[in-house]
Amino acid sequence: MSSLHRLRRRILTPDVRETKLSTRGFHLKNEQARERLETVGSSFLHGFGAAAEATGPAEAAPSVEATPAAYRGFAYEGAAMAFAIRDALPGRSRHVARFLADHDEHVYMAYVGVGWAMARLPRLLWSRLYAPDPLLRWLVLDGYGFHEAYFKTDRYVRRRQRSATFPWPVDGPRDYAVRAIDQGIGRASWFVAGTDPVQLLRLLDAFPADRRRDLYAGAGLAVCYAGGATEQELNWLAECAGPYRSDLAQGASFGAAARLRAGLVMPHNELATRVLCGMTVSDATRVTDEARDGLPPDGALPAYEVWRQRIRNAFDPSPATRKLSEQ
Repeated sequence: MSSLHRLRRRILTPDVRETKLSTRGFHLKNEQARERLETVGSSFLHGFGAAAEATGPAEAAPSVEATPAAYRGFAYEGAAMAFAIRDALPGRSRHVARFLADHDEHVYMAYVGVGWAMARLPRLLWSRLYAPDPLLRWLVLDGYGFHEAYFKTDRYVRRRQRSATFPWPVDGPRDYAVRAIDQGIGRASWFVAGTDPVQLLRLLDAFPADRRRDLYAGAGLAVCYAGGATEQELNWLAECAGPYRSDLAQGASFGAAARLRAGLVMPHNELATRVLCGMTVSDATRVTDEARDGLPPDGALPAYEVWRQRIRNAFDPSPATRKLSEQ
């Protein structure tokens, strides 16, 4: 590896100290939760650093793939962020496109990683971001929202600031974009809460009611994908989520699908889907796949939101839930 590549890695890669719970001021539930969340952060930065230093995706892949299975998806997320930043710099690189072509099984985490890059790049460079799937591109904004809530927690989580619209994607409904960002904020809130369901609900229920569905869904994804809760804690979370239980299930099913597609299913994923979705990871993934069939073209609501509503209703088709989902 050339000294130029090592320098690029050193310049681009964030300091691992930024992922420490003590640095972030996140809730400390116990040492096991701290270790899990900080390992998520270090795994993300490992993938980022490998992609920042490598000549391209093929060279970075072995290092990213060597990450333990429980955390490998986060390493792919970090790698996608680094490649997206490199694509936005002067030149004609197509690193993210090549990365996705070789590692499509990690497409969900890769799109989220592109959203992290968006948060670190000037707006005038956003047009260089690669997210061609019209359905999954909203995951970019999920990643953007996670980044903002993770690094600007007081503003986005504790003070609950939110813009009325968002200027990306340029052809998408800008009022929905802020909802996709909220999904990322909800996902980050699981980290802010230190995987403590009591702290999580305190954070989410402080938001205006019209934002909570998206926040709970994002939290459900993190609860399943990242883990960190015991069965007793998950049962409490499901019971106390009230009208947002089906949103938790929708998010958990997304996390299950991402894990299964990548071949990275762990015991904590099965536990979360059993409690929150009432089924296995495989069956929860089947719900997401079936809900994707025959989606309408983007309209007042993007197809992505129609997809999410179908999944939510599959877990709780009661009239009250349907009414809540349409608000």
